[in-house]
Amino acid sequence: MVTPSQHFYVLSYLVFIVASGALFFAGGDLLLVIFAFTLAHIFLVLGAYSSYSPYSFIGAERELIQILAAVGMYMVTKSFFVWEIMASSLPLILYLPGVFLGFLMVLTIKLRKSPFDLSTSHHAHQEIVKGVTTEFSGPMLARVEIAHWYENVFLLGFIYLFFAWNPLVGVIAIIVAYLLEILIDNTFSRATWKFTLKSAWIIAGMMGLVNLGVLYYLSGVVPV
Repeated sequence: MVTPSQHFYVLSYLVFIVASGALFFAGGDLLLVIFAFTLAHIFLVLGAYSSYSPYSFIGAERELIQILAAVGMYMVTKSFFVWEIMASSLPLILYLPGVFLGFLMVLTIKLRKSPFDLSTSHHAHQEIVKGVTTEFSGPMLARVEIAHWYENVFLLGFIYLFFAWNPLVGVIAIIVAYLLEILIDNTFSRATWKFTLKSAWIIAGMMGLVNLGVLYYLSGVVPV
């Protein structure tokens, strides 16, 4: 059953997703970009909770788990401006290989790819009940899908930042990363939410922390 508040939450989700993408590609502050991006998904969760469907409630809880798994990786960007990163001649991938590999895992979660497409799946063979968007239909569902594609472009833009020192390499990296996500999606079956939560924090979190620890240890010789 669709409730009046759902229209507001879904529209807010779309607006903040578009705003986060606009800020990102305008070279704005990554901290503000991440704030808008996270706020957008909070509105999506609230939209799921505002319905009377138990399946939508379950999907909302899965979405919250995914946000928790992703926030830690986004925090490593701190308050750097996108335009400054783009103008840098440093190959960030050489300084942040652990962060990059961890981000690829987070990317799998946020792109709703197997084995981590927990909160909303578009594959009938995996889940008949669609989770967080169970009660969304018509124009409301269209807004969610449009926001999801905005989100895809925004996340792939993050991949480019690791290779911004060479635009051609950056574009190739985006293509390879997306093809890799498709390969993973068609190779693995869906994992449980417990496995997703543990693996996200252990693999992505540890890679990022170890990477940052090494950079801190070598801070005397690593350009900042």
